[in-house]
Amino acid sequence: MLRGVKAFIIVMFFVIFVSGGSNPLRADDSNLDAATQARIAKADQGPRTIDVSGYPQKLQDIYTDIFSQKCTQCHRLSRPINSDFALPSEWESYVKKMMHKPGSNINFGQARKIIDFLIYDSSVRKKALLEEKLSKLTPEQRAAQEAKIKKVQDKYGQ
Repeated sequence: MLRGVKAFIIVMFFVIFVSGGSNPLRADDSNLDAATQARIAKADQGPRTIDVSGYPQKLQDIYTDIFSQKCTQCHRLSRPINSDFALPSEWESYVKKMMHKPGSNINFGQARKIIDFLIYDSSVRKKALLEEKLSKLTPEQRAAQEAKIKKVQDKYGQ
């Protein structure tokens, strides 16, 4: 048993040393185009937390117990907080993509809660951006996005 622990420690030291001390589970943004890298860098530089004290309790719990824990396994929390995503469909695509990344450890139930949190947060904190994006959609697309927002607001109370 002790040998196994020692071997694990040696392997982890080697992985960390070879990777330059960085977390091997961190997101690798080097393969992204320059514009995307610039958007990510801008988001990463913004605030790293949100004041959710005015949010429904269930969403406050999701923020502290799931969102802030799971999302920081691969990148800074500032990335989703300050991203230019606001539509429910953007959050659904983003979280599903993150869920399938190695090491994310996000299951389907947690992903749904993270998506709900981000949809709610966008409807409150990013209201102007959300309205701008909704205004550019077709009436059918807008109605579908608004229905998703309403579903989340009804589910958690507003």
